[in-house]
Amino acid sequence: MSELKWYVLKAISGQENKVKNYIETEIKRLGFEQYVTQVVIPMEKVIQLRNGKKVPKERPYYPGYLMVEAELMGEIPHVIKNIPGVISFLSLTKGGDPVPMRKSEVNRMLGRMDELSEFASDAEIPFIVGENVKVIDGPFNGFNGTVEKILEDKKKVEVSVLIFGRKTPMELSFGQVEKV
Repeated sequence: MSELKWYVLKAISGQENKVKNYIETEIKRLGFEQYVTQVVIPMEKVIQLRNGKKVPKERPYYPGYLMVEAELMGEIPHVIKNIPGVISFLSLTKGGDPVPMRKSEVNRMLGRMDELSEFASDAEIPFIVGENVKVIDGPFNGFNGTVEKILEDKKKVEVSVLIFGRKTPMELSFGQVEKV
């Protein structure tokens, strides 16, 4: 059984999305999907004033950093390091081995993204189990999935999303998904 862990990738600030797309494209091209399963840019919502209007905008919560869920074996670290815009993996020593994030850090980081999109309202539950939904907010924006569970007390749904051909369950708040 392979071991997938989350790693932190330093990238050129402002190029996070470009780097994410490059990595995903390259991994697909090489057929390494089972070794690199998710690339996430934690985002936060900010309100900007533009022409006197308040405009909600998402920006990276940790500018210049991406989180990669991967099994760093063989060529994988090399492939990722050679992606344009990537500076290095986070490691304890300069040029040392990439250090995986602790489970608690990963949960906090992924949980933090839910808190940042605090759209949970007291509305009735807008979804039913088995319903197809589209993720409209957060790092998996644009992905489609199926509602597996409704976590009423948390105002969240558990959605299984197809990421690189594998069903991945994730908890999303009601405001992060919409009916397809």
